[in-house]
Amino acid sequence: MNPLRRLAGETALYGVSSVVGRFLNYLLFPLHTLVFPTGDYGIITELYVYAAFLNIIYLYGLETAYFRFAAEHKDDEKTIFNSGLTSVLITSLLFSFILVLFATPLVNWMDYQGQEHFVYIFAGILAFDAIFALPYARLRRQGKARKFATTKVFGIAINIFINLFFLLFCFQVYEGNILPGFSGLVENIYDPDLLLEYVFIANLAASAGVIFFLFPEFKGIKLRINRAYLSGMWRFGYPLLFTGLALVTNEMLSRAALKYWLPEGYYPGFSNQEILGIFGGVFKLAILMNLGIQAFRYAAEPFFFNQNKENDAPELFGNLLKWFVIFGCLLWAGVSFNLDVLQYLLRNPDYRFALDVVPVLLLASLFMGINYNLSAWYKLSDFTQAGTIITLIGALITIAANYLLIPMFGYFGAAYAAVGAYVIMSLISYGWSRRRNPIPYPVGRILFYIIVTGGIIYLGMMMDLSSTLLELLIRNGIIIVAAFVIYRIEWNKSKAY
Repeated sequence: MNPLRRLAGETALYGVSSVVGRFLNYLLFPLHTLVFPTGDYGIITELYVYAAFLNIIYLYGLETAYFRFAAEHKDDEKTIFNSGLTSVLITSLLFSFILVLFATPLVNWMDYQGQEHFVYIFAGILAFDAIFALPYARLRRQGKARKFATTKVFGIAINIFINLFFLLFCFQVYEGNILPGFSGLVENIYDPDLLLEYVFIANLAASAGVIFFLFPEFKGIKLRINRAYLSGMWRFGYPLLFTGLALVTNEMLSRAALKYWLPEGYYPGFSNQEILGIFGGVFKLAILMNLGIQAFRYAAEPFFFNQNKENDAPELFGNLLKWFVIFGCLLWAGVSFNLDVLQYLLRNPDYRFALDVVPVLLLASLFMGINYNLSAWYKLSDFTQAGTIITLIGALITIAANYLLIPMFGYFGAAYAAVGAYVIMSLISYGWSRRRNPIPYPVGRILFYIIVTGGIIYLGMMMDLSSTLLELLIRNGIIIVAAFVIYRIEWNKSKAY
């Protein structure tokens, strides 16, 4: 089968789990923005920012290292998998023990005194997520996209069920609005003062519950370490640890930085904690771009390594980036042009205060995906130190730009910082790849699509007709026409791949 079309098919399957999962999570999003005041949603936003950093530390690059070594030593894949899983299991338990041990200083530092149980719950979430990461990676390497998707959706279903049970069903029964016969039972298991805890407990149950689907992947596993393979995986993976931390800094720092670097009173009537919650809420509307990137990443990482030895690999990777940008630009325009509809996912009108920053956040996510595509050159040439340097530069730019721009432009400053960091990282990665491992990316065409899409979005958002419905029809009509024109121009050129 055509390798590019096979990648598209696998991306679609991984996308199903992501799209369906995120869509189901979107069913929770209106509920959360209705149940939680903006300040409480700020707590959720901040804790998940820190969890994102810790996820990288818990895995320390071994997921990508597994792909690299399993592709190179196919006959010893089981030994490589056993060594990696044993290492992650030991370190995950150690890291979670440290978190529990220092729970009080951590919650005091975050100004959540007396909430140590937040740390206890997240210690469990992080451990389960790290331990199951390699079995998930194995499914991806084996091309078991359907099982991967099914398992992911099952975990998400657990999360959603528990959220709906406590935040909706139990709340309504407790308030006497429905099923009064169940009030006694509900009062024994439900506490209206623990709404945040129920969200985190649901995540913990979802992270642990997928063991029922992943259990076959653990059959025959021996908790043994092959020192030669594991030391090689560590050497390959440790630069990716710093790369991952820098990437999370670029992606997540703005959401935590608002609380600390935004001058109090910048937005009259809102505290910094509330603005953090509002920004975290509108960030959810930009998640569709990240969704596509995530689905692409699941399929592309093993794809890059498996196709690297083919003679046409450079042309294939260049063509892949072009198509990624095309679909990314269509997503960018599609979400931006439909904010008048998507805003109703934010049930509390306070969250809609920052709706106008969503197109900028989408652009930042698009360049994040471009940067991920460009990372292929240093991963495939075992020069992962380049990724560390590039992302550290991006992290420094993100920190400095947030520090300078948030006091000046508020949450827009955070969004501008993200765009700037990813653009500069992409430029550095592309320039470096030209000297070390050149890939013929169609740069002119890629820039054309991005610039034209940005111009169309700007003009479309400036449209001010008397009918919102008419505006939506015109904007979406533009997207459909653009997609058809691109298809006619580009599809014939891709058949050679």
